[in-house]
Amino acid sequence: MRNLFSPEGEADLAALAARRPLLAFDFDGTLAPIVAQPQQARVPLATARRLRQLGQRLPVAVISGRSLADLRSRLGFEPAHVVGNHGAEDPHEPATWSSTLDGLRERLRGAAAELQRCGVSIEDKGASLALHYRLAADRSIARTAIERLLGQPEPQLHVFGGKMVTNVVPAAAGDKAAALRRLVERTGAGAVLYLGDDVNDEPVFAADEASWLSVRVGVHRGSAARYFIAGPREVPRLLDRMLALTAEAAAG
Repeated sequence: MRNLFSPEGEADLAALAARRPLLAFDFDGTLAPIVAQPQQARVPLATARRLRQLGQRLPVAVISGRSLADLRSRLGFEPAHVVGNHGAEDPHEPATWSSTLDGLRERLRGAAAELQRCGVSIEDKGASLALHYRLAADRSIARTAIERLLGQPEPQLHVFGGKMVTNVVPAAAGDKAAALRRLVERTGAGAVLYLGDDVNDEPVFAADEASWLSVRVGVHRGSAARYFIAGPREVPRLLDRMLALTAEAAAG
């Protein structure tokens, strides 16, 4: 994984801009800095302003682990495409797995008091479930409680971690890479720029499509992303580069 703001990265960005790419972004930890209280997360004004400008030139998408109802009010701009619940909630795709999580919901209701004592909060986002432990007094105890509850996941469920959270989605819903492929087909984009920062973004990074330029927000040695930037604070710099490059491509 190499720094995007390097001669090689700049060359790849320039080549990408010439192909009228789809610009796709994760939300938490990418467009919006990670915060202790998830309900406080917002896209900074400087980032939202640049994304509004780019949206007038290129298709812009947000693919988030949040539900669509939760996500839209936090963006500060209106992307052409928004997909929620780690790819499971797409307004253009019928959801056929709404009852898949019902068995786990029942177990969570039975274990709610124990989980609360361990500092685990349960977030039901409809198409996915999230067990948060960022505010737990002892995170190792919280993780153990979650692992004991989930046990061996049923084949129809996909369980994966994140930043102080364990997520559960219906396995049939696919992942962010599947959602991104649908968006590429829908938009007819000739290339993709994708930014993400967490475990649920790794399927996109691992896809390693020749026309996809993947960027990890934050350094992570085990990531399959092609490039990285230091953190959300560098996103405006990247957006400025894309604004300049797309202006040059339109003029040329």
